[in-house]
Amino acid sequence: MGGQDLVLRRAERSDAASIRELTRAAYAKWVSLIGREPKPMLADYDEAVRNHRIDLLFSADGLIGLIEMISEFDQLLIENIAIAPGSQGHGYGRRLMAHAENVAFALEYRKIRLYTNKLFAVNITLYCKLGYRVDREEEFKGGTVVHMTKNL
Repeated sequence: MGGQDLVLRRAERSDAASIRELTRAAYAKWVSLIGREPKPMLADYDEAVRNHRIDLLFSADGLIGLIEMISEFDQLLIENIAIAPGSQGHGYGRRLMAHAENVAFALEYRKIRLYTNKLFAVNITLYCKLGYRVDREEEFKGGTVVHMTKNL
């Protein structure tokens, strides 16, 4: 993962369409696995840009990743992380997860949480490698959501 040509910046309202497009492309591979569009594919990104912190990762080729975070009472929630299909597997997701931890520290949170579909096993494996632990599972739209946290 080269770092010199990467730029990370906060999303602006004008980025909503690009965020939607990248997220839909990144999550498209999961549709056949779970039999429906995952929640991030259906989100209102015009609203999300206004109400959440979304940071965008750019390479020389354009937008390659994003992380959407929500400040909660005592922790940071990672609502969405998406990497463009052609850029997956190059460490950009790990880079954005580390960025989220830095954001949490700056907000003086000592816990970060996320949730994912139980069938997204590769993602769960990555999150466990990054120090997240499974807190609980719950049923959602015929599937199972896995809730995970990491103490910072």
